[in-house]
Amino acid sequence: MKKLLITPFKTPYNTPPFSKIKNEDYLPAFKEAIKSAKSEIDFIVNNPEPPSFENTIEALDFSGEQLDRISSIFFNLNSAETNETIQKIAQEVSPLLSEFSNDITLNEALFKRVKAIYETKDKLNLTTEQQTLLDKKYKSFSRNGANLSEDKKKKLREIDKKLSQLKLKFGENVLAETNKFEMLITNEADLSGLPEGTKEAAKQLAESKEKEGWLFTLDYPSYIPFITYADNRELRKKTTLAAGSKSFKGDDLDNQQNVLDIVKLRHERANLLGYKTHAHFVLEERMAKTPETVLNFSNELLEKAKPAAEREFKSLENFAKDLDNIDQLQKWDGAYYSEKLKQKLFSLDDEKLKPYFKLENVINGAFTIANKLFDLNFEEIYTIDKYHEDVLTYKVTDSKGDFISIFYADFFPRAGKRNGAWMTSYKPQYVKNGENSRPHISIVCNFTKPTKTKPSLLTFNEVTTLFHEFGHALHGMLANTIYPSLSGTNVFWDFVELPSQVMENWCYEKEALELFATHYETGEVIPMDLVEKIKESATFHEGMQTLRQLSFGLLDMSWHGGESPETIKDVKTFETDVFKNTSLYPETKETCMSTSFSHIFQGGYSSGYYSYKWAEVLDADAFEYFKENGIFNKSVADKFKENVLSKGGTENPMTLYKRFRGQEPKPEALLKRAGLLK
Repeated sequence: MKKLLITPFKTPYNTPPFSKIKNEDYLPAFKEAIKSAKSEIDFIVNNPEPPSFENTIEALDFSGEQLDRISSIFFNLNSAETNETIQKIAQEVSPLLSEFSNDITLNEALFKRVKAIYETKDKLNLTTEQQTLLDKKYKSFSRNGANLSEDKKKKLREIDKKLSQLKLKFGENVLAETNKFEMLITNEADLSGLPEGTKEAAKQLAESKEKEGWLFTLDYPSYIPFITYADNRELRKKTTLAAGSKSFKGDDLDNQQNVLDIVKLRHERANLLGYKTHAHFVLEERMAKTPETVLNFSNELLEKAKPAAEREFKSLENFAKDLDNIDQLQKWDGAYYSEKLKQKLFSLDDEKLKPYFKLENVINGAFTIANKLFDLNFEEIYTIDKYHEDVLTYKVTDSKGDFISIFYADFFPRAGKRNGAWMTSYKPQYVKNGENSRPHISIVCNFTKPTKTKPSLLTFNEVTTLFHEFGHALHGMLANTIYPSLSGTNVFWDFVELPSQVMENWCYEKEALELFATHYETGEVIPMDLVEKIKESATFHEGMQTLRQLSFGLLDMSWHGGESPETIKDVKTFETDVFKNTSLYPETKETCMSTSFSHIFQGGYSSGYYSYKWAEVLDADAFEYFKENGIFNKSVADKFKENVLSKGGTENPMTLYKRFRGQEPKPEALLKRAGLLK
């Protein structure tokens, strides 16, 4: 067996040697790393010294480092560059990892040591960060079955094993469905309305598959322009239904049973641990604390957004009626007529904006803004290995030239990559033996690819997405904590979106746009009338957008916070019922959101989807502070870096926020920004 994955990497900055790793290396490496992590746990348990913070809590946090490293490499690739072999290994490895995780939390002797320290914590003179770590470690046992009887522990292991496999299967089905759909257009008249760049990309894609014509897929850079600009209503309908019916066709890629099984098992697990529902279990460790708080928060926003959304929808219906005599607006009409109405109201459309948002310029813009705010420098380097040729690699340093982070950026769609955009890490930051070990951070997106005649030109939505993920990346890069499990984005889930969402605000500011929004052919800075229009149009259909976002959060809470999932017999019926209060468009029998709602059934957002809106309150309030003092104000930026970005999960997020802002966040800033306050 090759020892590559289980020995220290002899690479620049200790980065993963992607090109040397073979698929067959993973399984033996996982098994070996689990074995070695187990012996580290045994060493802690059998330590003859009395339990202390250092020999138990600290030792536990630094254990299993190699296993974490292999897991991050493997599962990141399973999202960004997967194939059938990797998916098969994932199905084999996930139960092993969930078993190992249970071996730790259900280890009585280990829990006994942890509990002994926890019960004497007031006498230990711990730092704030140490207190947080102790609290977190104790809860990781008590909240995951350490106090259960033997038969219940056995039951918990079974549930966790099944859940790990079901979540993977769910994601594999969604990816396979996304890759399966192809719409080949051979009649040029059917391309009417589509931008030149979209047509060129579709032609290039068809050629790459040796087909004549224009090929469209469900990848966002293909799907979004099609439903937004294609005049052919039937073809918009075809693509919209294909996207909305992912894993909802009753075939071998169907996720309906997986959804029901996942929610039942999560509910059963929560009950086993003494919680009323999965949402009660999850929210105990969030800023929101309880499902009631989340529902009150969501319904309060709903009350403000719904009348606005209904007014906006009515005017969109009237517009479509006047323009094309459309009697009933359908889901496949929304993006199309919204775009037409936006163009009419603001003389603004993405095609006018895209020439000013060449991908390379936007990346440099994000870097320049990070430099002005947080003193970071980004240098593209070519000495480190990457997992795909599209990936860009950077070395990040501070103003003193000290090494801060490695940064990977992966921007274009491909068959092995799931849809959407996310930030992740290959190595966390921590301090060990006096050395501050720096992180390796990555962002993954699905943006418009360059064509033969044009570079990658981003829509404004893609620009804000890049800034959003880059905000998460800054949270990871600027981490400065002692312990890996409290570092970077290891924070309460409803706080994690603050750094990402706050960064989006700079995309709307003249002072920031002037730094990077230049025409890719002429070099001309974006005209100020376009900047004004971007700002004016920022609240366009904000009521409908808010309603949509709230509906997803309420669907998540209904799946995970309801009395008993046992009573749910049909996914579609349940979902339709939940959406009754928030849906504007007529119901389509062919589509179902839940069967491809990867955020909550594969990712980590179960009972947490509300946190996007929750964090919007924080980010609007935080950016208001910047605006009051200047969007590049150094002292405000330093406070944000010091109290939010560098602190990770070392303290309660509200404490950190108040230290930055001087007060608790006020929802008025969000409602004002969204144009929902009269």
